Amino acid sequence: MRRIFLAAFTLLAAAACSKPAVETIGEAEKAIPAEPTVDELRLYVLDCGRIDISDLSVFDRGGAYDGRSDNFVDSCYLVRHPSGDLMWDSGLPDALNAAPEGVVNPPFTITVPKTVQGQLERMGVPPDYVEYFSISHSHFDHVGNANLFKNSTFIVNEKERDYMFRAEARADTQNFANYSDLEAAKKITFTDSYDVFGDGSVIIISMPGHTPGHSVLLVNLEHTGPVLLSGDLYHLDEAREKRTVPAFNTNAEDTIASMDKFEELAKASGARVIIQHEDADFNNLPRAPAYLD
Repeated sequence: MRRIFLAAFTLLAAAACSKPAVETIGEAEKAIPAEPTVDELRLYVLDCGRIDISDLSVFDRGGAYDGRSDNFVDSCYLVRHPSGDLMWDSGLPDALNAAPEGVVNPPFTITVPKTVQGQLERMGVPPDYVEYFSISHSHFDHVGNANLFKNSTFIVNEKERDYMFRAEARADTQNFANYSDLEAAKKITFTDSYDVFGDGSVIIISMPGHTPGHSVLLVNLEHTGPVLLSGDLYHLDEAREKRTVPAFNTNAEDTIASMDKFEELAKASGARVIIQHEDADFNNLPRAPAYLD
């Protein structure tokens, strides 16, 4: 996976020199002042890119997807709480917006129709206003705009922080550059789970296997009810049904154990499960500036 995205980003550099950005912000779309606080918990859904895959075989070590293709959405989320804001994942790099026809490196075609920064600014919550930033894990499509949140407090699983700042990760200079500023950011680390606002409403929960410190997010909304964001524990609905394990996961046994833990949590909480790369789940959610509450 790292090799594929490294090549994609190299192709982007050439595209960015010759093509204008797709996304432009007109007068009517410019940011309005952010609400300094909100009076209830809100969950906003952002469009953070698309990944079209012509060969899905790498997403199961047992060959369940051999000969198949699929289209992944890349979603990320802003949680607004009366005590502050949390950005969950940051999507594909906004710089890819400069390649309107996408960046192709078989089997992947990557596009970013909207920038994360632009979406947040139009909501009136630019990155510098966001108090907390956290990630499900440190793969390219989840930390592409992480440096936008260098002034936020970085909440991260201890093992994931070690993983993303290890020597091998630093050697992947183009991906590392997308989140390198987080190394010096104010941080909160955890091992099993972390209650972001201290009231049980927003909880980050360790579910390793995809990466050593992979995590999921539980948001307990007053009207919608609990919402459970999968990170990349599952990439599509079928993966949840079949319990398939991608060939590039760091630990297959941990992945299966995390699936058990996730399903127990989903059942106990009655949560609505959102698979973050599943197009159908994304399309059934309101798009910012609308929100779940």
